[in-house]
Amino acid sequence: MKKVLVIQTASAGDVILMTPILEKLHHVWPEAVIDVLVKTGNETLFVSHPFIHAVWVWQKKPRKWRNLLSIFLKVRKERYYAVINCQRFASTGLLTAFSGAKVRVGFTANPLALFFSHRYPHRFDGTHETQRNLQLTAFVNPENNFKPRLYPSASNFARVSQYKTQAYITISPASLWFTKQFPEDKWAAFIDVVPEHLMVILLGASSDYDLCQRIAQASKNTKVLNLAGKLNFLESAALIRDARMNYVNDSAPMHIASAMNAPVAAIFCSTVPSFGFGPLSQTSFVIQTEEKLSCRPCGLHGFKTCPKKHFRCAHSIEIKQLSTCLPI
Repeated sequence: MKKVLVIQTASAGDVILMTPILEKLHHVWPEAVIDVLVKTGNETLFVSHPFIHAVWVWQKKPRKWRNLLSIFLKVRKERYYAVINCQRFASTGLLTAFSGAKVRVGFTANPLALFFSHRYPHRFDGTHETQRNLQLTAFVNPENNFKPRLYPSASNFARVSQYKTQAYITISPASLWFTKQFPEDKWAAFIDVVPEHLMVILLGASSDYDLCQRIAQASKNTKVLNLAGKLNFLESAALIRDARMNYVNDSAPMHIASAMNAPVAAIFCSTVPSFGFGPLSQTSFVIQTEEKLSCRPCGLHGFKTCPKKHFRCAHSIEIKQLSTCLPI
């Protein structure tokens, strides 16, 4: 029986975009023991997962390197057949290179790639991140038609059923990066034009509660519910699945929608879909400025403030671009 470890210790969105690897491994090797390594907080994405055996959690704060060493020693004892590293950083490269696994896979950009048995390029050439990740499984076979997937439990669906008594849309207005976040006044203006028969549910982490509350209070729409901080990842996924539309930034909720094949309208401010992180749902829309801006894109991840001080990539997006994505 093969034993495989898949590593992705970046953000929740990156972890979700790694899940096609898990889908493929289970499809090809249904009896394999598949483990994952993620950072603290993202382990909740795999609660009650039907074929993940174990979830290793790297606590990066405090004692980041001591905690990594502890995981390293435990991984060595597991005697994995394969370790697949979806990251390009030395920390997890070290773990992969000296894991003791027969098959050690990662990207050529990883500083420890010399010690991998299989290495693949990671290029921002328009290829979707899921396809870049699936390259890492070429040692198994060349199949690459696997999509991200999450597995909310029956209890997750039961938890959010109380919010599904009428048609609704969700809005996830926050982002870790200012230049990837649609302005709150524009969110409020959009909510004002949402038809009366649709409830508007605001989603996010507990740290997003105040933002969501300001948006709700700035809108004239009285059918707005702020659930920021009230739901975990899988409960949010269960709610997103049945929404009439899900409005998101270029951030983790977009990837949650993709993993649930839920309808999604993704707003790209400073970033662009050609970076490879666009929506994958069957019903999906990309919303971005129609102005030709020489400064866009200004970076892969965004910035805490607009480098040009005008943030035209967001402010020039028209509300009608959002409203045309609403279900009839």
